[in-house]
Amino acid sequence: MSSAAECSHTDSVCCCQKTRNVLFIMADDLRTSLGCYGDSVVKSPNIDQLASKSQVFLNAYAQQAVCAPSRTSMLTSRRPDTTRLYDFKSYWRVHSGNYTTLPQYFKSRGYFTMSVGKVFHPGIASNHTDDYPYSWSLPAYHPASFRFEKEKMCKGEDGKLHANLLCAVNVTEQPGGTLPDMESADEAVRLLKTRVNDEAPFFLAVGFHKPHIPFRIPEEYLSLYPIDQMTLAPDPDVPRLLPPVAYNPFMDVRKRDDVQKLNISFPYGPVPKDFQLRIRQHYYAAVSYMDAQVGRLLGALDELGLADSTLVVFTSDHGWSLGEHGEWAKYSNFDVATRVPMIFYVPGVTAVHGSLEGATFPFIDVLRKSEPSFKNYRVIRNVVELVDVFPTVSHMAGLRSPEPCPEVSFEEELCTEGDNLAYTFRHRERGEDEEAISFSQYPRPADAPQVNSDLPDLKDIKVMGYSLRSWDYRYTLWLGFNPKTFQVNVSDVHAGELYMLANDPGQDKNVYNDSDHSMLMRKMTSLPHTVSVQMRMKLQLLYLTAGMKSSRRKA
Repeated sequence: MSSAAECSHTDSVCCCQKTRNVLFIMADDLRTSLGCYGDSVVKSPNIDQLASKSQVFLNAYAQQAVCAPSRTSMLTSRRPDTTRLYDFKSYWRVHSGNYTTLPQYFKSRGYFTMSVGKVFHPGIASNHTDDYPYSWSLPAYHPASFRFEKEKMCKGEDGKLHANLLCAVNVTEQPGGTLPDMESADEAVRLLKTRVNDEAPFFLAVGFHKPHIPFRIPEEYLSLYPIDQMTLAPDPDVPRLLPPVAYNPFMDVRKRDDVQKLNISFPYGPVPKDFQLRIRQHYYAAVSYMDAQVGRLLGALDELGLADSTLVVFTSDHGWSLGEHGEWAKYSNFDVATRVPMIFYVPGVTAVHGSLEGATFPFIDVLRKSEPSFKNYRVIRNVVELVDVFPTVSHMAGLRSPEPCPEVSFEEELCTEGDNLAYTFRHRERGEDEEAISFSQYPRPADAPQVNSDLPDLKDIKVMGYSLRSWDYRYTLWLGFNPKTFQVNVSDVHAGELYMLANDPGQDKNVYNDSDHSMLMRKMTSLPHTVSVQMRMKLQLLYLTAGMKSSRRKA
């Protein structure tokens, strides 16, 4: 069956009239620190230009704020409790189920599929092959210079090389005179050139490594962020009522040579303020460096005449804390760790053919010219999730979207635990949708922070933090978890968090203990055991917030 024939008569003509190529771009550890997401500090002109011709989902959330679980979840459209991957040490096809991936689905429909850089998490989590040959038409490409990322490549004040966190370098002095994301952009452009005259549609996934640590980036990007203009996070202290189980002690940051010299106390720190400013400076510089590589790639797409026939997706695997709540890195359920950019450029839908003068994506060199101003014309403010990417990309490219998964789907090879967001491209958003919910989760080995709290092995997981994000609330329960049976004990509540986002957008004031939970727990015990954790938490949140609203009215 041809891919074009898969669209039913009920599908929108604009989305199914013909098959589109797909350029799927992923950043690593990128929070919504982009100009198109309202960040006034960052300089990200190429991604902002893409956003101005795209639909921008302002509140998209990852399902687990760490690389392998998030990427596997997004690319299979299954939640971590279905992939059963919470660490880096298992391959879903062996460990849980033979789930079809997003690129595999496109490959099965006649697409030529290619992977450049970090798309799947490399290693055991993708069978040491990036899931080739299931997902890709040819073996995945990894930049040769990536092998130096964790070596001593950073020149210190003593003139010696160190394995530092802060690692701005002279690229000409690096092995091969290059860096991983530069190599990946080069290879992606080369692959695009091979597809220009080929009749088969293509799916090209490009995973950039930055702004993942270490911040080994071209030193010139630091000049965009003078240190005397950098500021601390608005909430740099550990919240007084934050449950210890919720805190991540940022061990990967602590292990870098320059951070070890600071002798930061475990687990809460704090990091010295002057070093906090430098971390933030380097993170932003890494974003601008990555943005330049995205710009090179989009510029090539445009110059090759492919922009009018290629759907472009830009997203990230999860966010990264920059000192908020006294935390650094990912490894938590807060918005700064779970919220990600999600941008869809659909030619003929988000940008109309022939209506744009000149180039669609001219490269913008932020180092050499003033940053232009762009406006987002199409935004979706309601909550969406990374598990929604698979069904939405499929539909908008012209394929049939996978069917929703049944409640238990370990035996189902192709289905989605997300939502097809195609309707958001056809209908203007009508304000706040209280029913729109995202679910994230994070495992912990104990109730108090310890050295393996950030990334516990499966066998060591004792507590699972399930987190629900709606328009108005973030609600998190830390529940007992059995790693041998993958069962969660919904009555074994280790801690809870509830943040009222209208008055507390930074999620610093935990009001969970303002409510009496005994009646709520009694109500929950009457539910059938087959009711999912997600549904239980939705019902609990409705009960809790209804009680709070009632108390406010009485007051």
